[in-house]
Amino acid sequence: MPDNSNGAEGCAAELVEVWRGPIVESRHRGHLIAVDPFDQTVAEAGAPETVTFLRSSGKAFQALPVVASGAADAFGFSEQEIAIACGSHNGEPIHIDTVRSILDKIGLDESSLKCGAHEPYSIDVARELIRNNQQPTPIQNNCSGKHAAMLALARHLGAPTETYDQLDNPVQQMILHTIAEFSGVPVADIGIGIDGCGVPVFGISVRSMALMYARLVNPPSEMSANVRDACMRIVQAMINFPVMIGGTRDRLDTELIRAGGGRLISKIGADGVYTVGVLPSKEWPNGIGFALKIEDGDDRRARPPAVIDALRQLGVLSQDQLKNLEKYSPTIMINRRGDRVGEVRAAFILDIRYH
Repeated sequence: MPDNSNGAEGCAAELVEVWRGPIVESRHRGHLIAVDPFDQTVAEAGAPETVTFLRSSGKAFQALPVVASGAADAFGFSEQEIAIACGSHNGEPIHIDTVRSILDKIGLDESSLKCGAHEPYSIDVARELIRNNQQPTPIQNNCSGKHAAMLALARHLGAPTETYDQLDNPVQQMILHTIAEFSGVPVADIGIGIDGCGVPVFGISVRSMALMYARLVNPPSEMSANVRDACMRIVQAMINFPVMIGGTRDRLDTELIRAGGGRLISKIGADGVYTVGVLPSKEWPNGIGFALKIEDGDDRRARPPAVIDALRQLGVLSQDQLKNLEKYSPTIMINRRGDRVGEVRAAFILDIRYH
């Protein structure tokens, strides 16, 4: 794995300022970049060659072999089921029903999921569990759709389902090679860690993350027809079923996809990672990929304004679309009395290199 321990920290850019009244109380720094599918830089800030983990921003690529291999069609997966394989869902009933449908189709049950359990992201679902004195289960894990899809791929390949989460399983090897193909990073140079849900997670540069999304929305002609078709289907599933990517409310990736009106896909990753794929358009004929890493790992107040303002500067979001995202950028600070006491806003200006 490339060593990013020297130099990267000093090169982080100031991306977000936290204002309380007339004073900047704190700052968040990080790295961001937008590239086209040919790895040409459109805009950047900080040190986008910094290596970090892709985290859940990699889910579309973990789902891609499920579609490209024919597993999704062999089991009759719907577009909604493909979408939830790419999502970090809230654990709402619509999500649980969709994951159960996948498991039913492949002849397995919840006991096969190796993602572990956590409190559902949905506040309503979490409170309902507390009221009923129930514990969360793995199917409510935000990664259960991804894990169910991995199990489907294992069944399709004839690989052991008991070890589908292990790096040496054919499922994870197919995913690893998919990451390499889209990122342009050789397999031997990809850092391997263990994600929060127990499966391998991939360490690549922020730049490589952006390139992956540029190629997802506009795959190179040298990729196989199966892979290019799978890209199209995954992108369309994310656009058509954004609720499967996050949830019914208060989820930035869901609301950003909706606001984009078919022009983009987006996906959160833990520890301050965020990725966007902008489909080919008049403004960007080849499409672009965008990736962000908040250096301190902030997932809540810094990431939304940084992402939204970058897309505004890139001309991806119109004024009307930005209005639909007002509650995320700037992020409003409310005290315990309910008073508005400040805001968190973007603090960078991009130099757009070509348009």
